Amino acid sequence: MTEPVGIPVIILKEGTQRSYGREALRANIMAVRAIAQILKTTYGPKGMDKMLVDSLGDITITNNGATILDKMDVAHPAAKMLVQISKGQEDEAGDGTKTTVIFAGELLKEAEKLLDINIHPTIIVEGYKEALRKASEVIESIAEPVSYDDVEKLKLIAKTSLNSKAVAEARDYFADLAVEAVRTIAEKRGDKWYVDLNNIQIVKKHGGSLRDTRLVRGIVLDKEVVHPDMPRRVENAKIALLDTPLEIEKPEIDLEISITSPEQIKALYEKQERILQEKIEKIAATGANVVITQKGIDDVAQHFLAKKGILAVRRVKRSDIEKIARATGARIVTDIDDLRPEDLGYAELVEERKVGEDKMVFIEGAKNPKSVTILLRGGFERLVDEAERALHDALSVVADAIMDGKIVAGGGAVEAEIAKVLYEYSSKLPGKTQLAVEAFARAVEALPQALAHNAGHDPIEVLVKLRSAHERPENKWYGVDLDTGDIVDMWSRGVLEPMRVKLNALKAATEVASLILRIDDVIAARKEEEEKEEKKGGEEE
Repeated sequence: MTEPVGIPVIILKEGTQRSYGREALRANIMAVRAIAQILKTTYGPKGMDKMLVDSLGDITITNNGATILDKMDVAHPAAKMLVQISKGQEDEAGDGTKTTVIFAGELLKEAEKLLDINIHPTIIVEGYKEALRKASEVIESIAEPVSYDDVEKLKLIAKTSLNSKAVAEARDYFADLAVEAVRTIAEKRGDKWYVDLNNIQIVKKHGGSLRDTRLVRGIVLDKEVVHPDMPRRVENAKIALLDTPLEIEKPEIDLEISITSPEQIKALYEKQERILQEKIEKIAATGANVVITQKGIDDVAQHFLAKKGILAVRRVKRSDIEKIARATGARIVTDIDDLRPEDLGYAELVEERKVGEDKMVFIEGAKNPKSVTILLRGGFERLVDEAERALHDALSVVADAIMDGKIVAGGGAVEAEIAKVLYEYSSKLPGKTQLAVEAFARAVEALPQALAHNAGHDPIEVLVKLRSAHERPENKWYGVDLDTGDIVDMWSRGVLEPMRVKLNALKAATEVASLILRIDDVIAARKEEEEKEEKKGGEEE
């Protein structure tokens, strides 16, 4: 009996696309390099900005790497990995997202050259990992110490971060704000400093100039006092924080009340008034002169609070309520019957002020000022948004420096030093691994080249000068002066960065490049939209 011949075996669903081997690898490398190329022109103090328009027509103008990738709505699966590592870098170090993405693109560009001479992806990955280990050793060995009390160095770190941002003209002012804010909320736990940036609230209000931005040692609520007869300023404030409404709540079950006379309606309203009045009396009995609640406040309750001379604010965000609790020492109360004088928080001043066209409530002079607010101003909304992103990066790098206590110089100095050590180290390695380590060194050198190119200088000339300067051990902090194209001592110029930003960027980029190099098969299922359209077309026929 003969076996059946030519019967197709269907493994994947119809419409599924598959690419494998060298073709899949090259497609992934091309996608990553394309994304890296987009970000490359925004790199450094002389980098350009990108204008991003979303599907609703909203415009974002920025040179922040994480924001650009987030707003681009990337579709390619390998390119999506870059979006993820940029978010990881933003969360971990707060800055250096462009460094991560550009370096990942350069690693894959160098890997492609090695693939062309038939070096296996696994050997390249092993070489990159060995180079990363050596590069990490170099960074940790050359990093200099910095302390919480070294305010001038911390300001230089913040200035370096702000140099490449749209707020560069106000960088001195913003650097002072960032350092003061971080040092205020920093806590010492044992021998180490700990900084939680969630304790720094940034409130944006367009209008005024960037220099009208100020640091408030307390909390700013983007709310106004609920009743016109309430005081607008309360000194020596005793603050009650409520997570319960000051209004008559509707029952959860449906009820009907039969009313046969107007007196009964009047009695019902009077009863409601009495319930609210009792609640206000209980609050006033504790000595509270400020009430802040996450829920609503009834008109009748507002009237009684105003009669008692209590300042009240309603519908405040939970995160803001928690910040106020942390700063003033208040306890958040969910039942007014449980409110005690010891549950109240203290602040020297609670005041409603006009900021631009809006009114805001300022809580200042708290007994534990481990929560601060930066009130961010700017000429127009887009500028305020970009200033917020720049300020977040500055706060993050200052926090990194305080927590890790190690800093390095910028301007391509670290990259040149790493490349020098890696070239020497690669010659001692056996086999093809040394080619991968050399490729890693070339990828690292592409970063100062990108800085020089964006500043209008010849990248090759700058790289040659940089290599020559770093041959002498005492020149380890020599980098590129982007104004002149000369090689100068970046440490004496005050171009400083936290060690964590550099170290984390190299690690994240190497990991994503290694991950992509290991992929030899891409199987993409058919999109649901296409299937629905085909079904719809079939039904119409």
